[in-house]
Amino acid sequence: MLDELDALHKNHTWSLVPRPTHGNIVGSKWVFKTKLKEDGCLDKYKARLVARGYTQVAGLDYDETFSPVVKPTTIRLIMSLAVSSGWPLKQLDVRNAFLHGDLKETVYMEQPPGFRDPHKPTHVCHLHKSLYGLKQAPRAWFDKLSTYLFHMGFVCSRADPSMFVYKTAAHLIILLIYVDDVLITGTSSAIISKCIQRLGTTFALKDLGNLHYFLGLEVNMFDGGLFLSQTKYTCDLLQRANMLEATPISTPLSVKVTPSFTDDDPVDATTYRQLVGALQYLTFTRPDIQFAVNRVCQFFQKPTMLHLKMVKRILRYLKGTMLYGLRFLAQSTRTVNGCSDADWAGCPLTRRSTSGYCVFFGANYISWSSKKQTTVSRSSAEAEYRAMASTYVDFLSSA
Repeated sequence: MLDELDALHKNHTWSLVPRPTHGNIVGSKWVFKTKLKEDGCLDKYKARLVARGYTQVAGLDYDETFSPVVKPTTIRLIMSLAVSSGWPLKQLDVRNAFLHGDLKETVYMEQPPGFRDPHKPTHVCHLHKSLYGLKQAPRAWFDKLSTYLFHMGFVCSRADPSMFVYKTAAHLIILLIYVDDVLITGTSSAIISKCIQRLGTTFALKDLGNLHYFLGLEVNMFDGGLFLSQTKYTCDLLQRANMLEATPISTPLSVKVTPSFTDDDPVDATTYRQLVGALQYLTFTRPDIQFAVNRVCQFFQKPTMLHLKMVKRILRYLKGTMLYGLRFLAQSTRTVNGCSDADWAGCPLTRRSTSGYCVFFGANYISWSSKKQTTVSRSSAEAEYRAMASTYVDFLSSA
C-alpha cells in the first residue's frame, strides 16, 4: 500500500483542496490482488487504490469513456508476419499505466482509506491524473500514449487504431496496444531496443523480453515457427466449472440436438453467461469450437437445461483437447486466401442461414467466424453469396 501511495505522489496524481460545496465527490477504496505467473506460481501481491467510478455523473466529471484495444485478428496477423519474416517479438508491461493519463474534467475524490492527512482531514483529492476505477481512465491513458507515439514518428493504422507503425527507408516497427500490455516487433532488434529505451524515458516500462505470455496466450517458439495456445486458461475454466475430472468427448456439438427457446427447465442465467463468455475468449486460439460457441451464445436471454448441456459438452471436448492451439509456420508466403460456406435455413426457429469463413495468411490461420445471417435467404445461392460477401467485409473491418 505504501508503494502504491509513493507511486501516486511521485506522479502528482492529486492535490488536496477544501471540500467543494457544489460538485460530486467520488469515493475511493483499496483493492488487493494476487498476481500469478504464466505457470500458475505466485508473482507478487498487489495493492491498488481504486476510485469508485460508479458514483461519477455523466457530463459533470466524465465525458467520453471508450478506449480502443487491439483486435484478435490483428494480433494473429502480426505474429504470423513476424514469424514468417524472422522478426523478433518483444512484450512490454506499463507499470501503473492509468496513472499516466491526464484528466480533462474536474474530478474530486475522497482521501485514501487509512491514509487521511491528519492536518487536512476534511480536504478532498483534486485529481490531475487518471486513476484506476474512473470511467475515463482507459481513454485518458490511451490518449497520452498515442500522443507520445505520434511525437516519436509512429502512424496509427486505419484498420486498427491500437496498432502503430514506424517506417523508414531501412526499418519498420509495429507496436500493438492492449490497455497496458504492449507487443512490439520490427525488422531489427537494435531499432526495437532504441524504441523501448525512448518509451522508458516517459513511461514506467517493464521489459518482459521475448514474447512468451500475452493476454492469457501461451507462446512457444520452435525451430519452424511459433505455437499459440491457451492451455492454462482452459484448465482454469474447467476448474471453475467443476469439470476438471469430466470425461472427454470427441466433438464439441451434437448434430442430433436441436436447441429450442421454449424449453420449460430454466437455469441460472448469470452462471450460463459467465461460462459462455469465457468460452468466447477461448476462441482466440480455438477455431474448432467457434461454431459451437456461437450456437450457445444465441440463448443468453433465457437459457435452459438443454442449453447448459450443450455448454458442458463443449467443456468436455476441451478436457480432451487442452493442448490444442494455433501453429504459425516460418516458411509461409504473404498471400491472403479465404473461404466461406453457408448453412441454408439452418436455424429451425428463425429460418436464417449461418455463415462461416476462414482466412489464411500464407499457411497460417489468422481469422475465422461463424454467425447467423442478418436476413432470411430465399435460396441456397443467396445464402452462399451473403456468406462470401460477409467474409470480405468482416475480414477487412477486423484486420
